[in-house]
Amino acid sequence: MEVQASLQLAIPLVIVQILEASIPLLDGMMMGLLNGQTLAAGALGAVTFSTLASVCRSALSAVGASVANAFGAGKIDRVSHAASQGVWLAATLSLPMMFVIWHFDSILLLTGQEEAIVSLAKTYLQAIVWGFPAALGFCVLKEVGSALNRPQFLTVITVVGLVLNVAFNYVFMFGKFGLPSLGLAGIGWASALVLWLNFIAAAIWVWCDDYFKKYQIHCTWRLFDKDMFVNIFQTGSFLGLQYAAEIGVFTAIALLMGWFGTDTLAAHEITAETESFVETVSIGVSYATMMRVGQLKGQNDLQGASRAGFVGIALIAPVASIVAFIFWLFPNFIVGLYLDIGHPDNMEIVGTAISFLEVAAIVQLFYGIQTIAAGALIGLKDTQTPMAIALFAYWGVGMGGGYLMAFTLGWGSTGLWLGLALGLLISTVLLTLRFYHLTSEPNS
Repeated sequence: MEVQASLQLAIPLVIVQILEASIPLLDGMMMGLLNGQTLAAGALGAVTFSTLASVCRSALSAVGASVANAFGAGKIDRVSHAASQGVWLAATLSLPMMFVIWHFDSILLLTGQEEAIVSLAKTYLQAIVWGFPAALGFCVLKEVGSALNRPQFLTVITVVGLVLNVAFNYVFMFGKFGLPSLGLAGIGWASALVLWLNFIAAAIWVWCDDYFKKYQIHCTWRLFDKDMFVNIFQTGSFLGLQYAAEIGVFTAIALLMGWFGTDTLAAHEITAETESFVETVSIGVSYATMMRVGQLKGQNDLQGASRAGFVGIALIAPVASIVAFIFWLFPNFIVGLYLDIGHPDNMEIVGTAISFLEVAAIVQLFYGIQTIAAGALIGLKDTQTPMAIALFAYWGVGMGGGYLMAFTLGWGSTGLWLGLALGLLISTVLLTLRFYHLTSEPNS
């Protein structure tokens, strides 16, 4: 029974995550159509925007957990209040993050990146930054729709958005229909436009769908509830820090890859984008697990919440294993999606990317399980301890071990990926044990 309930939520959410992740994946492929330097610059710009947006989205997960708890408890008024506080939180986060993105080129220069690469990345960042508020607004609507067992409408919107993104990329990159040729900046403008179109479409859908009308979300979006806002903000802050610890390591690794040269950075971009794409399945299942655990917690059914959490882990384990084998068996095919693997100028990038993919297979296996465990803990609104675990596992073990292997032991850039794999292993074990402890019988 729980498997069926989880799958009904997980399948549309996995599809949405895959479609959303396809946008940066296709962006990366289209960057490669320009040249290797553009791909490297786009890697820096994309990882910067993705990092800050993901930290904020993680903080907004507190909205989904609050709505799921209220929905499970049958408290309709608290559903609408929690949803409206999500809108206020998204607005609060947008302005400072946009300021940081606009000026992030200064930070990139301090990390030792090549000035020409940073200059190109700046054109991308100062275009896509205008889509940041829409990205957070769409996230709030996704959290609410998922918590209320109604995520299917998001699938339709993201399918259309994906198609439009490819078309807009082509038009803005190469200057079609009389428009100027914008190159990498054109990809940024295309993404910003699609983010706004997705948000507007989702808002109209929630406003007009009869299913949502009984929760009066469309009537209370301007309502500010100080106590609930503070509660969601505090919970979301720990989630944001937890995700910042996670995604920050990926960002730091991307920056350190720049020390090994443009070819290594381009190879890392290929691996990271592929890894990010396949991880969408884990993230989608994690969303479903978070909502199911949150709903059952609202019903005071701790045993059911425990079952929902471990069902999520059971669902993702075979999928992650299959993906790992694909990484090991078909690395040339994966790299060939981005570059011409037969071209002499790309030989170093291809060889480095293949070595990265071998380690990335292990990384995504651990990532899948720990993401489900983390989502289950969010459903319980347990955030402080998972944040401490993330800081220790990612920065203490992952980043510290990666730096040691890459630079001190002289294993090179692959050492950074090996450190990440070790950090994820530690995170997987600790988060799973934490969830088991909180939902075990003595705590019920």
